[in-house]
Formats: sequence, C-alpha cells, structure tokens
Amino acid sequence: MKTKTFKKNSSILFMGLAIILSAFLFACEEDSETEGNDNLPGISGYPIVSTNQTTFYGNSAEISEPSGDELFYGQDATYSRNELNYVDNGDGTVTDMVTGLMWTQSIDMDGDGGIDAGDKMTYDEAVAGAESFELAGHTDWRLPTIKELYSLIIFSGQDPSGYEGTSTSGLIPFIDAGYFDFDYGDTGAGERIIDAQYASSTKYVDYTMVNDETMFGVNFADGRIKGYGLELMGADKKFFVAYVRGNTQYGMNDFTNNGDGSITDNATGLMWAQNDSGEGLTWKEALSYAENLELAGYSDWRLPDIKELQSIVDYTRSPETTSSAAISPLFSCTQITNEGGIADYPYYWSGTTHATYNGFGAGACYVSFGRAMGYMGQWVDVHGAGAQRSDPKVGNPDDYPEGHGPQGDAIRIYNYVRCVRTVN
Repeated sequence: MKTKTFKKNSSILFMGLAIILSAFLFACEEDSETEGNDNLPGISGYPIVSTNQTTFYGNSAEISEPSGDELFYGQDATYSRNELNYVDNGDGTVTDMVTGLMWTQSIDMDGDGGIDAGDKMTYDEAVAGAESFELAGHTDWRLPTIKELYSLIIFSGQDPSGYEGTSTSGLIPFIDAGYFDFDYGDTGAGERIIDAQYASSTKYVDYTMVNDETMFGVNFADGRIKGYGLELMGADKKFFVAYVRGNTQYGMNDFTNNGDGSITDNATGLMWAQNDSGEGLTWKEALSYAENLELAGYSDWRLPDIKELQSIVDYTRSPETTSSAAISPLFSCTQITNEGGIADYPYYWSGTTHATYNGFGAGACYVSFGRAMGYMGQWVDVHGAGAQRSDPKVGNPDDYPEGHGPQGDAIRIYNYVRCVRTVN
C-alpha cells in the first residue's frame, strides 16, 4: 500500500516539476526573443564613451607619443577607456553597447533619401515628434538630453571652420559616420558647412545673448556644445534630430563626498578632485599639474578628457539662476571676474585636442562651468554655462580684445583644472 502511494505521489511530483520546467523554459524563450528583438544590452548607469582620440599633439601639431617624464604626457590619447562599440541592427537603428542607448541611424526625417535643410526641426517640433515617432517596432523614442547626445561625439573629427572649399568629401565629422548617416550644412539652402547642429531636450536655465530662450545642442560638424537661441532673425531656428531609447539613467550622476578632498561619481566610476587648481594655466601646464597631483592617498590623477569633464556639468544650475557654477555644490569652484566685469566661474581644460581640417591641433577643448562669454558689441553670455568650446593652448589673451569667431568667443588660454582618476 505504501509503495503504491509513493509511486502515485512521485508521478504527480514529476508531472508538476515537468510543467514548472516547461513554463520556465518557455519564459526564458520569451525573454530571449524579446531581448533579441529589442537589441538593448540592458546597461544602466552612466558609462562614459571614449573620445576616440588616438593622435598625440603638442602646442600646435601632431607629435609622437610622449613618455611619462616628457612634456605633453597625460593628454587624451595617453589613456584608453570604454572604446566605441556600436551595433548596426539593420533596421534603421544603432545600439551603443557601452551606454545601453539605441539611436535612430539617420537624420533623414522627411524620408526623401537625402540629408538637407528639409530634415531639420524646431525645438518644439523635435520634442513633439518623439511622441508619435515609430521605428523598428519601437514607440518609446525620446529627444535626447544634452548628456545623452554628447555620448555620440568623437574627437577623431576635425573642425572645418575656416575651410573655404565647397566639397565636404575630405572632411571628418565628430560622429562615427560608419554607423550614423551624417551630412554637413545644406549650402544649397544658404547654410554654412558647419551648420550641423543637433537638438537636445536640455534647455539653458538662463538666457543667452541677454534675452534669448536657449537650448543646448551638439554640432557634429565642428565638435562643440553650444547654447542656441530658439529663434533666429525672427523665425524659429531648426536643427537636425536624432531620437534615442533605452537606459533612462544615462547622464544621472551619483556623487559621494569622500571627506578627503575627493568626490566619487558612482554612476561613472570616476573620482574627482573637490577643489580646482585655484589659478589659470596653459594647456601644457594643466597636463603637468594633473599628472603630478597627489590627493586623498592617490597619485594617478590626470586631466580629464572632454567627455569625462562634461559628465559633471549640472545643467539645472548657472551663475545667474543659482549664483553658482554649473556643477554640484559638493564641488568648490574658484570665483573669477569675467570679461564683462561680472562675478563668474572659470573655463576648465580637458586633455582633448580640438583638431582642425588642415591637421593642426593648436586648440584644446574646455567646458565652461560659468557663462560662455562672447563679444557681440558688448560682453554677454553667448552659449551658456555648460557649453563646450576650445581655446588656444598658448598665447596672450590680450591679443583677442573682442574674442574670436562669429560669436566673439572669449579667449582666455589660462584655464582652470579639475583633476580626475578612474576608480578601480
């Protein structure tokens, strides 16, 4: 009797286990199929993608790789981090396997097979367009934040500013054109070659040009973040648009004050010096300062690359609206007096060279944590706190009494330093 009961109960048990196992395997197949179709790697947090800069530069031109005791050691190309890793999904989308973000592959928004001025949208159109946009079976697209958009920039590109030719075939953009469809400004529609500004969802919390409502955008033609007024000559300004989906944590910092003069961003895995250099330095001096810093028991500090530096901008803050630099109040920023005689905060050097179309590397990239000043008949904030531009590596700022370029960008040359190290 006991034997029959055992056999009966065993049979029921095995049948139950088989049903559970079958359901589990079916669920795994369902999850696997969903993940396969979704083409998202499930990455969270805020991993910073490499700038892709592998060339070494001196004050103006390319140099051979310097050793640890030589001048210009410690620049961007010295260090290897989170190299580019894109997957073309074959359906009009590209997945970034570093960030966990999926992007629209083309900016051909009018669907005519070409990229030109007709594809551009106003800020409001770009935001609204994401709500109804569908591609590759996905409907959860969004207009990227400035930090999401900036993840796509690479500094193997070369700035065509000053280029007087008409052909763009030899120019190198600041985005991986092997994966993303890209084109320069539509000169046939009266645009400049460098008019390849992309829209982000991030608005400046202050105004540029005194009273212009402003959006931060990335220019993948000339390699910069600037604040763009939403109107131009009485009409709504238009931008290229790339939509994104996935990793909704991207661009969100998670700072810890270590209590020893350092701050760790748990989201990026980077540790930062809480204080800056306290004085302006040339680019060469900035590299040396960072390489020789000893702080919080560590000696492996370095000058951040430009994407690392931009990662700590707080775009909810500005000198005018929060009486602070555009950075978490956990950090200390030296206060300066800007070109307009107003209390402000510095530009900070990166180790990334801003190369030009003729191969020169006389400028390096910085982020403005205070107003991005320019001379437009008077000194004003032309591009916003959180802009990324470039400065000459050497020279005399007095040689630029009215700045440089179309918006009279203030040329300082002696910029400040915020050191970084990678948390192992």
